Amino acid sequence: MQTLPIAQIESLDQEGRGVAHVDGKTIFIDGALIGETVTFKSHRSKKSYEVANVVDVLTPSGLRTKPKCKHFGMCGGCALQHLDFSGQVAAKQRLLEADMWHIGRVRPETMMPPIYGPAWGYRHKARLRVRHVPKKGGVLVGFNEKASSYVAHMDSCEVLPPKISALIVPLQQLVAKLSVINQLPQIEVAVGEHATVLVLRILEALQPQDTPHLKAFADEHGVQIWTQSKGPDTVKPFYPLDGPGLSYSLPEYELTYPFKPTEFTQVNPHINRVMLRRAMQLLDPQKNERIADFFCGLGNFTLPIARSGASVLGMEGSASLVARAVESAALNGLAGQVEFREADLFKMTPELLQTLGSFDKWLIDPPRDGALDLVKSLPDAVNEEGVPQALWGPERIVYVSCNPSTLARDAGVLVNLKGYRLRAAGVINMFPHTAHVESIAWFERG
Repeated sequence: MQTLPIAQIESLDQEGRGVAHVDGKTIFIDGALIGETVTFKSHRSKKSYEVANVVDVLTPSGLRTKPKCKHFGMCGGCALQHLDFSGQVAAKQRLLEADMWHIGRVRPETMMPPIYGPAWGYRHKARLRVRHVPKKGGVLVGFNEKASSYVAHMDSCEVLPPKISALIVPLQQLVAKLSVINQLPQIEVAVGEHATVLVLRILEALQPQDTPHLKAFADEHGVQIWTQSKGPDTVKPFYPLDGPGLSYSLPEYELTYPFKPTEFTQVNPHINRVMLRRAMQLLDPQKNERIADFFCGLGNFTLPIARSGASVLGMEGSASLVARAVESAALNGLAGQVEFREADLFKMTPELLQTLGSFDKWLIDPPRDGALDLVKSLPDAVNEEGVPQALWGPERIVYVSCNPSTLARDAGVLVNLKGYRLRAAGVINMFPHTAHVESIAWFERG
């Protein structure tokens, strides 16, 4: 009988796997936690690293806990349910600090308290995979299996709102009745404050016999059925046609945001409110200031900034989100305070940036790729000869990130080249039980 290798877990990586070093190799071990001693079995081996699964936990972490979801370990939707909630947040904070130093060569002057909220039922946006698999009993609806393109065999989900979790089995039964049973790969879920929408991604047209089934499902479960046949511009309501629109609100700022089911909004509405409060505290917008909100989306940060009385320019690459932001500004009586422009911020240059005029402060909320071209467009603190030069640009930058490695890279540019101080940083636990790390950082001109 082969003796399995033993590893001492040193940290967690960005996928929530335990990291160890054995015989000069880095080993990434799924299912292992910091401080544990485990045996493992590798399923991928390279010259400098291996990817493995834990076999036995010889010395368990005091933070190891029993996963709440019965599908954990098979479903790929969550990676950290076996780690106590407080331990998850602490691990994400350590990952942020490590990336800041190892990638950006910067350290925050202060680590802010983490932002976190409800651990379960938080996910108000989701894309559920659909597949007809007769060998597994029929139609499957859920997330992918872990490290696989197969759809997980599941009948509930603890991170979806209870109402949506309870729809998984009825959705399986519904799809089994449809003519498009083999041409419906995805159902997108969007939960608003007054409506719930299910968008069926269909590759062939629905048939007349499908209509009664869809209408009965919508009526029984209190949801709206929409369809999408091709790109985002083909998303349209199917039944009912006169249902209430999707929206979310920010009561602290007396704001309401309408949105379409496939448009980007934060998946965790509770954390979004707390995150906005933290961002506004750090940005501290004033009435006489001009502020830029880069990657503004539908104005999630733009409109709260405008509520302060500041003049705000929101810039975003998606034309549909810019249109939605303009709509929300008018709805909330802020059209005179804000301006929105469509722009590809991944192609920013110093010349283009200067044409926007001067700003007192920036808020940046980019996608996973970060905002490298934007921050590189600011002037260097010293020229090629090492002589300090005149600087233009905002005195303060608040950066909201969904990827700690690109935040760390951009922070390195701002601090080491552009003359900013990294005053503070901290994590936002937007996606509990996953390895996904959101964070926020505050920069001031040095």
